[in-house]
Amino acid sequence: MAAGPAIPGLFLVFAAMVLLIFVSVSVPTWNAISFLNVGSIRYGVFGFTGSPTQIGYNFVSPGSDFDSSKLDTVVIKNLTRALILYPIAAGLSGLGVLFGLCGAAYHRSGTVLMLLTTSLALLVTLVVWVLEMVLFGIARDRYRAQGINAQFGNANWLGLGALIALALGVCASACGVFGRYRRRRDAY
Repeated sequence: MAAGPAIPGLFLVFAAMVLLIFVSVSVPTWNAISFLNVGSIRYGVFGFTGSPTQIGYNFVSPGSDFDSSKLDTVVIKNLTRALILYPIAAGLSGLGVLFGLCGAAYHRSGTVLMLLTTSLALLVTLVVWVLEMVLFGIARDRYRAQGINAQFGNANWLGLGALIALALGVCASACGVFGRYRRRRDAY
């Protein structure tokens, strides 16, 4: 093994990439993963239950007596558009994994590039996680204020897990950059 110090960071970045992919293919693509559950309606990155896949959407009313005027604003729609940052973060994490493989197999420069792309993925994931918690927190409160049961879905916590894995991956990659990459030569 050419670069053992790159392995812990590589493992963490790979785990974060998988979690970010799961979040990216949430509802309407994969109904098991959602950000907000309102009765039978689930909200994801590219839409909600029964909607076409799209970037940015409006929240739907689960009943005839629901006042959706506080959720049908330009700010809320733009926040749903910002969820496109999850697939971008998954792509950056994927690049980090590729660079980490190069660092583990060949040279320290792969680990340096893994550190840089993983740091960027961490920043993007932090921004989108905060935005989605604000967005779906507001939506959940608006639904609950009108007596409609609304709960956070599992995508919020998958995103948090990816954020933590990326933070640990950045730390491990930074330590891996300064690790020993050459084998000791035996003195004969």
